[in-house]
Amino acid sequence: MPAADSTGVHVRSDPVYVAKAQLFRVLGHPVRIRILELLVTGERTVGALQAELELDSSGTSQHLAALRQLGVLESRRAGTSTYYRIKDPRVSQLLAVAKQILTAALSDSQALLDDLVQQPAASPRHRSRTRQPDIRQH
Repeated sequence: MPAADSTGVHVRSDPVYVAKAQLFRVLGHPVRIRILELLVTGERTVGALQAELELDSSGTSQHLAALRQLGVLESRRAGTSTYYRIKDPRVSQLLAVAKQILTAALSDSQALLDDLVQQPAASPRHRSRTRQPDIRQH
């Protein structure tokens, strides 16, 4: 039986949707996004990434492993160094599109904020006493 989400709508567990969700789950960590942005310009050693990220080797390795296992990154060894690079150039495009989407959303929010700032301030409303209907009989 298909799983249902919080609205009661059945969610398909089609392997394609599961794989896409896994991709976004792995990409959903700020450090991993930063790693990818650093690697857009070319491959880097683990040590260079560690220095840029200001993480210990364990933390850096865990993030790199998650990206590599998903097939987003590939690595090569040269002597005692391990170099990482983005496996598929479309990952760079994905990052660029994400930036465009966020920029557009923030621009819309900024425009709304600007409109609110430019509106004249509403004067405080004084409570007016509403007159009760006279129910006395004449």
